[in-house]
Amino acid sequence: MHKGSCLCGKVDYEYRGEIDEVSMCHCKQCQKAQGSAFVAVAPIRSAEFRITRGAEYLKEYRATPGKVRVFCSECGSPLYSARDDLPEAKRLRLGTLDTPVSPSKLYHAWVSSKAEWFELADELPRFPQAALKR
Repeated sequence: MHKGSCLCGKVDYEYRGEIDEVSMCHCKQCQKAQGSAFVAVAPIRSAEFRITRGAEYLKEYRATPGKVRVFCSECGSPLYSARDDLPEAKRLRLGTLDTPVSPSKLYHAWVSSKAEWFELADELPRFPQAALKR
């Protein structure tokens, strides 16, 4: 089981599934939402994810119709995003994990939008836009 939390510690969660895929998303929305060059996210099953403490601190924001970004209203930590048309899945922000992961599938997505000041220095697969379904 994986556990995670926000920066201020008011929100805790657990995920009972496996985390085996990680995307480093370089799209402009993720850059703005994270305040960084990219975000590391993992697709997870909604049925195996639950907020264990602090649900009252969760806030939602919709920059795009049909997609919600969920974060702690106290400290601003982004926790996950979800699409309305895929209620069975979420995209977990890996920086909020408190337990280690060792994914076997890692890749960069939306490299066509990557920050001009950031250089990719690894040999991971790179996709100009969204990654292909595996």
